[in-house]
Amino acid sequence: MSGGASPYRRHKNPNDDVEIGGTGEGGFEEYEAALDPFDIVSTKSASVHSLRRWRQAALVLNASRRFRYTLDLKKEEEKKQIIAKIRTHAQVIRAAYLFQAAGAQSNGSEKAPPSPIPKGDFSISPDQLASMTRDNDFSALQNYGGVNGLAEKLKTNPDKGIHDDESSILERKNVFGSNTYPRKKGRSFWRFVLDACRDTTLIILMVAAAASLALGIKTEGIKEGWYDGGSIAMAVIIVIVVTAVSDYKQSLQFQNLNEEKQNIHLEVVRGGRRLEISIFDIVVGDVIPLKIGDQVPADGILISGHSLAIDESSMTGESKIVHKDQKAPFLMSGCKVADGYGTMLVTSVGINTEWGLLMASISEDNGEETPLQVRLNGVATFIGIVGLAVAIVVLVVLLIRYFTGNTTNSDDPKFVAGKTSLGDAVDGAIKIFTIAVTIVVVAVPEGLPLAVTLTLAYSMRKMMADKALVRRLSACETMGSATTICSDKTGTLTLNMMTVVEAYICGKKIDPPDNKSELSSGLISLLIEGLAQNTTGSVFLPEGGGNVEVSGSPTEKAILQWGVNLGMNFDAVRSESTIVHAFPFNSEKKRGGVAVKLSNSEVHIHWKGAAEIVLAACTSYMDANDNLVPLDNDKVEYFKKAIETMAAGSLRCVAIAYRTMKGETFPVTEEELEYWKMPEDDLVLLAIVGLKDPCRPNVKDAVELCKKAGVKVRMVTGDNLQTARAIALECGILESNEDAQEPNLIEGKTFRGLSENERLQVADKISVMGRSSPNDKLLLVQALRKNGHVVAVTGDGTNDAPALHEADIGLAMGIQGTEVAKESSDIIILDDNFASVVKVVRWGRSVYANIQKFIQFQLTVNVAALVINVVAAVSSGDVPLNAVQLLWVNLIMDTLGALALATEPPTDHLMDRTPVGRREPLITNIMWRNLLIQAMYQVTVLLVLNFDGKRILNLEHETSKQANKKKNTLIFNAFVFSQIFNEFNARKPDEMNVFKGVTKNRLFMGIVGFTVILQVIIIMFLGKFTTTVRLSWQFWLISIVIGLISWPLAVLGKLIPVAERPFSEYFYNMYKSCTRLWRSQGSSRGNVDGT
Repeated sequence: MSGGASPYRRHKNPNDDVEIGGTGEGGFEEYEAALDPFDIVSTKSASVHSLRRWRQAALVLNASRRFRYTLDLKKEEEKKQIIAKIRTHAQVIRAAYLFQAAGAQSNGSEKAPPSPIPKGDFSISPDQLASMTRDNDFSALQNYGGVNGLAEKLKTNPDKGIHDDESSILERKNVFGSNTYPRKKGRSFWRFVLDACRDTTLIILMVAAAASLALGIKTEGIKEGWYDGGSIAMAVIIVIVVTAVSDYKQSLQFQNLNEEKQNIHLEVVRGGRRLEISIFDIVVGDVIPLKIGDQVPADGILISGHSLAIDESSMTGESKIVHKDQKAPFLMSGCKVADGYGTMLVTSVGINTEWGLLMASISEDNGEETPLQVRLNGVATFIGIVGLAVAIVVLVVLLIRYFTGNTTNSDDPKFVAGKTSLGDAVDGAIKIFTIAVTIVVVAVPEGLPLAVTLTLAYSMRKMMADKALVRRLSACETMGSATTICSDKTGTLTLNMMTVVEAYICGKKIDPPDNKSELSSGLISLLIEGLAQNTTGSVFLPEGGGNVEVSGSPTEKAILQWGVNLGMNFDAVRSESTIVHAFPFNSEKKRGGVAVKLSNSEVHIHWKGAAEIVLAACTSYMDANDNLVPLDNDKVEYFKKAIETMAAGSLRCVAIAYRTMKGETFPVTEEELEYWKMPEDDLVLLAIVGLKDPCRPNVKDAVELCKKAGVKVRMVTGDNLQTARAIALECGILESNEDAQEPNLIEGKTFRGLSENERLQVADKISVMGRSSPNDKLLLVQALRKNGHVVAVTGDGTNDAPALHEADIGLAMGIQGTEVAKESSDIIILDDNFASVVKVVRWGRSVYANIQKFIQFQLTVNVAALVINVVAAVSSGDVPLNAVQLLWVNLIMDTLGALALATEPPTDHLMDRTPVGRREPLITNIMWRNLLIQAMYQVTVLLVLNFDGKRILNLEHETSKQANKKKNTLIFNAFVFSQIFNEFNARKPDEMNVFKGVTKNRLFMGIVGFTVILQVIIIMFLGKFTTTVRLSWQFWLISIVIGLISWPLAVLGKLIPVAERPFSEYFYNMYKSCTRLWRSQGSSRGNVDGT
């Protein structure tokens, strides 16, 4: 691989970036989108300017809480500065060492190794090891005896690794440390309490409560005078505590998910056997196989490798590929394998590595906003501005009415100029001010943007059980908008359990494929040599006997197992020859090869790869008598027909070939060998094998479910087009043989050869792409996105990284996926199963649906509470819902409502809809209909009670004060019960049966039950604090009936048809017309000025 930029680093095309104005179609639409700071389609590659802009535009009462789960732009900048400092520090140390080493060489003296201060039974200390790898001190390595000498000091074996016993591993952890680093502790509960206290309105209410408390005690004495101020203070404290508990629990969920993200699993060699362990369990002395796409899990020394190239940009900041060999053997933790393969000896772990120091210095997760969160901040800002305006109107009206003595239906004494004391006047003004501030608390939906985080945290936790690990929050909701899924074949649509079921050797079909009796010993010997040496897998035979353990990728495992069946002794065959050069398997060329030198100095070149590609490079094949037979046209056609037949039977076809070095000059020096190109022509065909990988049993149902949900599934595979066709028909991606025609079925190179416009036209029709390279996948993703699709892509290889990053949602495979692919992805599918991808789509739609339920519920409460208080204030100078009551309603609406509705599990009904458009209005026409009907009903009933309640409730015979208290208590009780019953309606905005599955959601039932019990306690026992009185059973019945009517009303409302065109479009068009008019006037004025 050539140096320069790594092929899998996250690519970002500025032309395609919606945040910085790409090469989109419409200039005017883009300009208008730019006018709205809350219109961010994707936060995946959003510019800092866009992120800062919407924060500044948002109306926020509590910034520390509202922006807690968004990207902390200040911390992100600090994080970059810390990383830069550590990288600079490391480079300065290395430069100083090189300068010192050069000086020592000019003096003819060698640097002595640091004096050993061994710990435990090891003859080398952690400091010596850390110093050697950190400084890339090659002379120190030589002084320790090279790799073998170092392995001896660390009591390990370069081939077999350490002994796999707990006591040995524990001792190594005690001496050299564990592969973890100190993490910054998460926020304590008290930090969340402090954050909740920072709400501007709550601070104002606490100040008002303190003033009211002081005046009350002064005028009425401590026994009676503390109730008004004390009740507001207690209500505020309850709001703070409930908010803090909810936020704290949420943060713990995110903490657990972050830990899961960092828990990489990889292979180590212990006792000669390959084992899969967690990255946290690696110890000094471990031998680790590395292959393309892996992350280097600790600092170490290269034992052996072929074409090994490391991308050290994560540590050095420079996007440069560094080649590793025996002259440059030092490997740094956190770097990625860009090419080749090899094995390493771990020398330093955890905090003793530069990566550990780096990770300990920065907090990993600074949050991340999602497009829905940004849009909801816009909604919250709009509602908040309306609420603020209403609160100001109420404040002004109530103050005017109070100081002019025009208040009615008030229990408090009226203001009479010259007679009312200053204390009473101030107390009256404080109560009015408190009501106005409380209206702001209710009106500004602080919980609305946070509800997204709540539902995402809940969804992410549940998705783990559905075998999906979310790396980026925004992917969770974007998946609900996905219109197409570009899926791999192997391991995703199939089981990834390959076996060799057919073989063509000696120019004929061998049945069964491991029937040695039909093969000559010479051919078997060459075949086994190629299988054992040209592989990244391994075969382990337990010393005490037992079953052979084969490890590697599914393809490698199947071929190695076939070799074992042919009589291959893996270790013995590998010891008979030495690999002198390797060409690692390349997804572009679809083949990989090795050059091996035998004990007699003869060199054999072994190739293995896609059958038709390797066959094209062959000029002869070996028959049953070990004779080389030229490949004539008839024989080539025979083999091609065999490949087509196997591919049509959904088999993966792999060809194995070799050649000897006949008279060509073989490189002598290492330098010549490095630049030597292995011969790829004039090969001898040894075998063509067909590997069977059955379809997953539930994949056809999953594909059908996607089709029903309006999501098109496309297969993009590196396999033969005929194999892809057979699997696509089996999975239901292709309906019939008639569908299996171009352009539905297309080869990667054909698609690649089209012009950009042709690709855009063809892309929508493609169902299967065979023999595709990672670049073909990237081109398809780009074409689909330009056509307006929201694209989800699955990938497992290193070269899939650009496509995974380019897609709207990148889905990496958890089992077969490389670390590079996982890092470029947004979601990791832990079981590599396509059915799990479909579950992610359900969860994505569920997130959106749950937020809409919560919006409908919250806006209904907002509209009803505001209208009731405004109308009452303007008409009578008094409000039926006081400050403490409104704070309780706010708690039901914000925190408890979000918990109840934002955690609804997904239903099958979600998959009966088409995908949610990313620019579709958050508040649909159905939601407008539902909330307006409920709000109008609540406002009408409660205002009628407010103005004519005494007569209707037959309270005219009671004193004015007592009658007002009973009436207002009933209004408050009926209002709360209306919200409780309406919470059920909000569960199913577009379904008649709102009770379907309600008992399965225990959290919803628990919150409703908890709210009812608390309401009963408030009315029956806490009247002093809430300014309420106990109600008779008749009044309780009236309250419940008023709430209950909302159920049949919701059913009747759903019979009213709604327009297809969103209501918001009418307002948007009015806004567009106004801005156009303003712009045209501005330009005409400019022209006049110019003349």
